[in-house]
Amino acid sequence: MDKKKLVVRGATAVAVAFLAIFLAPFFYPVPKIKGSRDVLHASRVLDLSTAGAVAGESLDFDPKGEGPYTGVADGRILKWEGESVGWREFAIDSPHRQSCTQPSFPQLEHICGRPLGVMFEKKSGDLYIDDCYLGLMVVGPEGGLAKQLAIEAEGLRFDFTNHMDIDELDDVIYFTDSSKVYNIRTYMNLIMSGDRTGRLIKYEKKNRKTTVLLKGLGFPNGVALSKDRSFVLVAESTRFRVLRFWLRGPNAGKHDVFADLPGAPDNIRRNEKGEFWVAMYTKKTLFAYMGFTNPWFGNILLKLLNFSQLNSLLIGGTPHALAAKLSETGEIIEVLEDSKGKTLAFISEVLERDGKLWIGSITTPYIGIYDYDRFLPMSISR
Repeated sequence: MDKKKLVVRGATAVAVAFLAIFLAPFFYPVPKIKGSRDVLHASRVLDLSTAGAVAGESLDFDPKGEGPYTGVADGRILKWEGESVGWREFAIDSPHRQSCTQPSFPQLEHICGRPLGVMFEKKSGDLYIDDCYLGLMVVGPEGGLAKQLAIEAEGLRFDFTNHMDIDELDDVIYFTDSSKVYNIRTYMNLIMSGDRTGRLIKYEKKNRKTTVLLKGLGFPNGVALSKDRSFVLVAESTRFRVLRFWLRGPNAGKHDVFADLPGAPDNIRRNEKGEFWVAMYTKKTLFAYMGFTNPWFGNILLKLLNFSQLNSLLIGGTPHALAAKLSETGEIIEVLEDSKGKTLAFISEVLERDGKLWIGSITTPYIGIYDYDRFLPMSISR
């Protein structure tokens, strides 16, 4: 491309960016999703701030049904012990905790640890952890200091270990490394730069071997194994979609698009019926779509706006909550929202258990609980 065209493109991008800042709230409101139910504001919350914590992104229950457990931004895994006790510390990702005294201190996350994905292995009671700085880790049923299992694959260190699912029959863990270039502190640069260095990785427990299954992914995030173990799903956040990687059958080793989504997907969790809940950080607003899928535009916005301005532009100005339930074949069965962010916002995971949806967030100081069975539409029966 010649110099004149580059100058014109740059000037156009700058003009669009300035217009976006001032005009987007008026001309490009947050899109409405046909058939969605704006009900998540009816959720109640478990306050993490009572434990001096924030950002319980992922959560799980132990094999005895106790919990939930969640990893928080200061490197701890917390366990909910009920209303009378509240949260208590169950495990830590790093022994270097002398300075880890604030709920969130990004400059020390590489020392304190930052657990994102958490999942119990039911047969052993071990808790597996994806720490975005320290890699794949595990801690026993009694908690304590987690042990590092893997920190690299194909000679490349993990820079942004994110989410996982466990195949307990094959003793395999599937997880994501979201980028080779960026980490969680610079995730806004990741999503706006067009980065495609993310990977889906397999870890074999018997020989501690890591194998890269997919590479060249755009912010790979949530992971979920199908109920019959024939495929594993991986969310591509900046492409607003979920990919399916076939593990067995005639398509083994191949991948395809499982679902296109109305928002940017985060974690994926399978329910007992084999359906999948996908939490979404934001709807597919005009500027989220343009920024995530056009690196030249995204990089201009990065130069012109600070983090708060850019985040507000991408989400359409109003923090909100969005989740979709997918069938075993990828159809969108249901979409739930808190469209005004009255109770929940920036959700990262939805775990369905005992008629409730347990909801995590990458930024907020609480875990949400929505009584799903209680508020089912009259047309749906179980």
